[in-house]
Amino acid sequence: MISVVVPVYNEERSVALLFEELRSSLEGMAAEWEAVFVDDGSTDGTFAALTRLHAGAGNVRVVRLRRNFGKAAALAAGFAQAAGDVVVTIDGDLQDDPAEIPRLLAKLDEGFDLVSGWKTRRRDPWSRRLLSRVFNGVVGRISGIRLHDMNCGFKAYRAEVVRGLPLYGELHRFIPVLAHYRGYRIAELPVNHRPRAHGRSRYGIERYLRGFLDLLTVSFMGRYRHRPLHLFGGLGLLLGALGIAVLAYLTVVKIGGHAIGQRPLLTLGVLLVVVGLQFFSLGLISEMITSHHEERSRDTVAEQIHVDEILS
Repeated sequence: MISVVVPVYNEERSVALLFEELRSSLEGMAAEWEAVFVDDGSTDGTFAALTRLHAGAGNVRVVRLRRNFGKAAALAAGFAQAAGDVVVTIDGDLQDDPAEIPRLLAKLDEGFDLVSGWKTRRRDPWSRRLLSRVFNGVVGRISGIRLHDMNCGFKAYRAEVVRGLPLYGELHRFIPVLAHYRGYRIAELPVNHRPRAHGRSRYGIERYLRGFLDLLTVSFMGRYRHRPLHLFGGLGLLLGALGIAVLAYLTVVKIGGHAIGQRPLLTLGVLLVVVGLQFFSLGLISEMITSHHEERSRDTVAEQIHVDEILS
């Protein structure tokens, strides 16, 4: 089964049109399909429109959030309700073309776990295109995942990719990065992008600023979650080495007969050594916590296997 997850917010005039386009695109395919609409706390008539869709079609499921929690939470709610072994995400503003879904699924069948859309001819204001290009470049350099359009909401996944995926804040922007760190194969496919017909964009520069902070979180959790000493210990050794070099230089100056007690460089050298030791100690403590957590996880799995064998 194919599950199409559609997060919507104040898209009253778009949902019915989008469902008809989904029907036209997927009805001819051999697999069964469903549409999972997630109303992210809309304040217009979106939920009423979704209710009418649900009453008129047996493959429409509707999830309503109590308030506007953001796209990441809406996607997480949709993933939790999706029953398909393949999941497609598409925005509800009609800018993504549902006719591209068969191409995304065909690319998925080539052996990939996630196929991300690439809006090669993006129908958005130049300012948003510029911010997006800068954002994608920064994300690619920091994360090591080179995609032209990291934030494209039009994606196809194997269900195991989205099961248990930690999504909160602005982390929906970094789903390919999260999937890459978990070992999944990722591909990118050019897709058609259409001008916005209804509503208005709710993305501004402040979201990109918050997204940059989330990028640091994702990169840290992906690269150093199981080896925090590599990060904190490395920083500690670097700062400590700089501090020792400064103090060694001042020692030579002191031996040469010059006073160093009033030199700011002395304070800097001592500070670098102390901060370096703190970073290194933080890395060791983090490594101990990580090791303890991994041991408890292995013990829990072993106990569960033992119980399953007894019960069988």
